[in-house]
Amino acid sequence: MPHDPISLSIYILILLLSLCVGSFLNVLIHRLPLILKAEWKDACTELFGLLIEQTSDKEQVQKLSISFPASHCPRCQHKLKPWHNIPLLSYIFLKGQCAFCKTKIHWQYPLVEFLALAVSFIALFNFGITPQLGLALLFCWTLIVLSTIDLKTTLLPDGLTLSLLWLGLIANYFGLFISLHTAVFGAIIGYGSLWLFFHAFKLATGKEGMGYGDFKLLAALGAWFGWQSLILILVFACIIGIFSSLLFYRNQSNTKAKMIPFGPYLSLAGVLYLFYGPQLLHWYLSFLH
Repeated sequence: MPHDPISLSIYILILLLSLCVGSFLNVLIHRLPLILKAEWKDACTELFGLLIEQTSDKEQVQKLSISFPASHCPRCQHKLKPWHNIPLLSYIFLKGQCAFCKTKIHWQYPLVEFLALAVSFIALFNFGITPQLGLALLFCWTLIVLSTIDLKTTLLPDGLTLSLLWLGLIANYFGLFISLHTAVFGAIIGYGSLWLFFHAFKLATGKEGMGYGDFKLLAALGAWFGWQSLILILVFACIIGIFSSLLFYRNQSNTKAKMIPFGPYLSLAGVLYLFYGPQLLHWYLSFLH
């Protein structure tokens, strides 16, 4: 971390900004799946000519956007005051409850804000004030949203996975992380490898082992770090997935509990590779030998 006042001020400003971004990420996590479901329902209605009875709740979902309506309690519908939206601090001061109806605020909200702050701090430490820093922040923040949505809904929205893929290709067009040639092959091999696994698993078992969103997410990671990174990312994602499954799902026997999304594990492996890729690759090659 810098010692001169100007650089230190920039670092503090970025960290404060990351907290505000964390609050916005929570908005995306909550609203984006609802918006997508409303769009899918409208598309089905138009395609099949269905007449679906509209209730007040459904109409509200249809009108929902990222910016409208203003932040409010989903239980009592009270519009939140500005001081209710201060990242992390509001949760502490409100004791984890709505200021109006005292409904418990889900732990997701402070956790996402804390994660946005934590990855920003690590990115600052690793990249300093460079073009790579801004890209690393966008990369990590997008993966936070994708992971949380996948955990809640088993969806990985195309708007985020494909944006992440294109951002990686654009960044590497300028050679900021790897060469463009390596990035393009990384995207192709990332998508193709999971596509082949999906269809091989389906032929062998008659079941779908993962969703197409996982293909696109691994393609995005390949576009950022190249095809050489994919084996290591998959190995770490599988290891993290196995341990977390044993930890969180060992006492759950229902079918829903066994539907474990792979996106969060790919995301965590991708973030680890962003910050510690060379060290992890060196450790992995040493382990193989």
